[in-house]
Amino acid sequence: MKQSSWRPFFVVSLALCIGTVGTALSSPLYPIYQHVWQLLPSDITYIFVAYMFGCLTTLLFLGRISNNLGFIRTLQIGLLFAILGLTASVFAQNAYILGFGRFIIGIASGLISTSAMLGLIYTIPDSHKANAPQLSSIITVFGFGLGPVLGGVIAQFSKYPLITPYLPIIAAACFSLFSLLSIKAPSFEKQKFTMAPHLELPKTSNKTLFYVASFAAFSAFSTFSLFASLAPSFIQEIIPWHGPLVSGATITGILLASLLVQISAKTLNMHRCLKLGFISLITSSVILMLCLIMHWSAIFFISVIFAGMGHGLCLMGAFSLIHKMTTLENRAAVIATYLFIAYWGSIIPIVAVGYLSDLWGLNIGVISFCITQSLLCCFLLRLHQQATTKVKLQHTAS
Repeated sequence: MKQSSWRPFFVVSLALCIGTVGTALSSPLYPIYQHVWQLLPSDITYIFVAYMFGCLTTLLFLGRISNNLGFIRTLQIGLLFAILGLTASVFAQNAYILGFGRFIIGIASGLISTSAMLGLIYTIPDSHKANAPQLSSIITVFGFGLGPVLGGVIAQFSKYPLITPYLPIIAAACFSLFSLLSIKAPSFEKQKFTMAPHLELPKTSNKTLFYVASFAAFSAFSTFSLFASLAPSFIQEIIPWHGPLVSGATITGILLASLLVQISAKTLNMHRCLKLGFISLITSSVILMLCLIMHWSAIFFISVIFAGMGHGLCLMGAFSLIHKMTTLENRAAVIATYLFIAYWGSIIPIVAVGYLSDLWGLNIGVISFCITQSLLCCFLLRLHQQATTKVKLQHTAS
């Protein structure tokens, strides 16, 4: 059946946007939670990574649920989880309840993201089918960027900054849930549901490039997660402007820079993308380190811009590389493996920064991250150069 109406596409797009808005909505609120509940920096990182554990749970055990239930039913389940997680955040009285809410939001985000990408392909009018992946990427980044700035604006001017930011998103999620009832589910061949993890390496003789791509995404996610979890706290040491609005704008700035660089560099060679991405992440880390050591507030936002550029270039180059080394038969499983590695970038480095910050202070924790991130990107840059040279020699020999 041909699809000509835009309405189903907009309904699915709204669900995808809500699924991503909730992910970083609470980031600008972390300093308030820290002050009200007397939390340590490590407590904040645990709350943040609870979301990523929710995403990993979905990726490993629920990644193929759309093949059994269909994308509409999966979206509805995801929105129910989002409402539950956001409601838990509203009533949270301690870090444990808030962490539980973040974990549930992570499950919701994973369910909504995977099913919505499938739904957008089904619902977009036939004349625009080729644009579905790009529109999906734009909507996803828009939702991620809208969350922190929306949470920051509402919290900045609200009498109840730990409650009010969640309420409009809960209302929007309820509206989206009921809107999905008006979409007719397309017929599809149901597959047997299984929760067994399905991870797979690409069938290529040179798996080094796969690991380079995976750890490029690992580095991109870790840089973004540092800003999303702890920037609202260490930003007070760098620039004279404070408050949830500034924190939210900083996080949104990274995603905006990431989106703009992906749009402007979409014709760039994937290997060049990775190279420039690594260089941008190194530059961001060095500038951030100088900001903290020398208290040069004027260049903080340059670090933010380079972080966004590195995030966009690394993810774009990595995904293009994964796409090239896979086939239709193994692509989903290989991408799941790639994401499984990448998502740990939002967990391991961030928990380590929180632990070091508890011991020696936030500045030491963030500076340690900057040094480690720079060394990792230098190593990946070198490994990438060696791997691409080896591939060129093999092609020449053949």
